[in-house]
Amino acid sequence: MTQPASLGLPFMKMHGAGNDFVVIDSRGRGAVVTPALARALGDRNRGVGFDQLAEIRDSDVADFALDFWNSDGSRAGACGNATRCVSDYMMGQLGRDTVHLVTQRGDLQALRLADGRVSVNMGQPQRDWAELPLSHAVDTDHLPLPGDPVAVGMGNPHCVFFVPDAEAVDVAQDGRRIETDPLFPERTNVEFASLTGPDRLRMRVWERGAGITLACGSGACATAVAAHLRGLTGKRVTLDLDGGVLEIDWRADGVWMAGPVARVFDGVLSPAFLDGLL
Repeated sequence: MTQPASLGLPFMKMHGAGNDFVVIDSRGRGAVVTPALARALGDRNRGVGFDQLAEIRDSDVADFALDFWNSDGSRAGACGNATRCVSDYMMGQLGRDTVHLVTQRGDLQALRLADGRVSVNMGQPQRDWAELPLSHAVDTDHLPLPGDPVAVGMGNPHCVFFVPDAEAVDVAQDGRRIETDPLFPERTNVEFASLTGPDRLRMRVWERGAGITLACGSGACATAVAAHLRGLTGKRVTLDLDGGVLEIDWRADGVWMAGPVARVFDGVLSPAFLDGLL
């Protein structure tokens, strides 16, 4: 996918359960994504549009490294569905069914399942208030906010609300308000979940820097962890999101997330579009 910027910049459009991404392969040339490029690409009317942008980089310690950007130009510490999608692409490139990658979250492993889905180990959840981070010491199992949410870190902060009916929540209004609450100095992702059956949850999400998305992999992991901590579910949980189904399994070695991946199309950003953005 690499070529000189004067000839344009190749990219892929991918999605996992409707959570959509632009992927740029920067191996062999160094990182090219800037906040300005992320904002321009993220514009669904004037750019390509995405929930997150993922940039593949070379790594000396793993098969590859991944960086994530939000559509507002800010950096994202983790993106589970993008990790699964890019891992599927890289497994095809390397001719095998497992890969080792590095993100800001740390060292991760992904593998292709027999049914074609991809599973990734997102690591152990962060539970300490300072690690998330929060602005001051509080009980992360019961945040001092209306609705009694749970705080869980998965390389990025999450605030999980358990509600009687996730369909009835005004995600745009409530998510935007909670994202910027002073308790979250780096803002937060916000999840609203309701129990729909044994070890099954309906979840909707507001992502910091992106808004409402059809799915959120790290958010699904955080919600499953929070549900188990609250005694609502076991450690294996199925989540129904707006864009599809994700399965979470909190094991001794980390939180594994499995779900579908799709490579939708490949394209090339024109030199005119890239002018001043790289």
